[in-house]
Amino acid sequence: MKRLQKGDKVAIVSLSKGLIGEEFFKFTLDIGIRRLIELNLEPVFMENSLKGLEFLEKNPDKRAEDLKQAMFDDSIKAIICAIGGDDTYRTLPYLLNDNSFVEKVKTSPKIFLGFSDSTINHLMFHKLGMNTFYGQSFVCEMCELEKDMLPYSKKAFMSLFSGKFDLKSSPFWYEERTDFSQNQIGVVRIKHKEMRGIETLQGTGVVEGSLLGGCLDSMYEILCGTRYQDQVEVCSQYDLFPSNEDWKDKILFFESSEEKPDEMLYRKQLESLKEKGVFKNVKGIIVGKPQDEINYDLYKKLIIEVVDDENLPILYNFNFGHSLPRACFPYGIKTKINIDTRDIEFIEDVFEENN
Repeated sequence: MKRLQKGDKVAIVSLSKGLIGEEFFKFTLDIGIRRLIELNLEPVFMENSLKGLEFLEKNPDKRAEDLKQAMFDDSIKAIICAIGGDDTYRTLPYLLNDNSFVEKVKTSPKIFLGFSDSTINHLMFHKLGMNTFYGQSFVCEMCELEKDMLPYSKKAFMSLFSGKFDLKSSPFWYEERTDFSQNQIGVVRIKHKEMRGIETLQGTGVVEGSLLGGCLDSMYEILCGTRYQDQVEVCSQYDLFPSNEDWKDKILFFESSEEKPDEMLYRKQLESLKEKGVFKNVKGIIVGKPQDEINYDLYKKLIIEVVDDENLPILYNFNFGHSLPRACFPYGIKTKINIDTRDIEFIEDVFEENN
């Protein structure tokens, strides 16, 4: 897989919600397009990505078709998810039953970027052997209503050019907006000085393993399917959730969604991973900052209780996922974590050298 370079084409795909195709989003879409151009990238909106919420809800095959076309177009160097959602799993049959797509992924990997329900796509690509990046999305980063992308998030995105990923704690965290209307253009987000930094919940020493994980809510739905009756069946059919062998010696990372699960739900989500044997197989855990720091201390308590293994190292309060600002986590790259100093280091190259 190659790093981004100036002038590269990047595809925007709507694999769940068709938000970017709605008329009310047009002014925000224009901001995102301008941002990518300012970064010397050429945005390419795939054929169905701008057809709106109703069309894409009814046509998961068209969402999948966009991803296929982006993979098969060799002039496109990266694929960026527009935004998350909750039914990305419905694209799986149209992708994983297509042998030509599967073969293309295996032989011609390219940058794939997104978070939230895009966890479905990340796990799919992981299954096919392609490393991906759990990070920025088009709507949440490129379409930021401030005068520029949030500095930490922008630096994380620019790592796709440099190959140098900095996963230190951000000096600030930002509240999510409650108003996304046009009169908010240029209005700065409410921000707070980071008073906690990365916390060690338990464990000592140094652990190594490649990163594997995503949004806790999405992984829970893969296993329990509380929103869609067929989700567990579909995901099971394609063995989407990693096996015990696959989790072995990995470093699990997870974060919670904007829905800010309450105590009962968060416990269930954690227990679903425990029941699948995830905690007994991984070498360590990295947990993201809860959005707006809601349930911050509650989640810490529940994680320790449910994991119930004081020897498993756990770091907490990383800037990734639904909290702002947002880092970029590369799947599949061998990683070293110092639990005592709370440092993360990639001990193999994320990208091949560009020719």
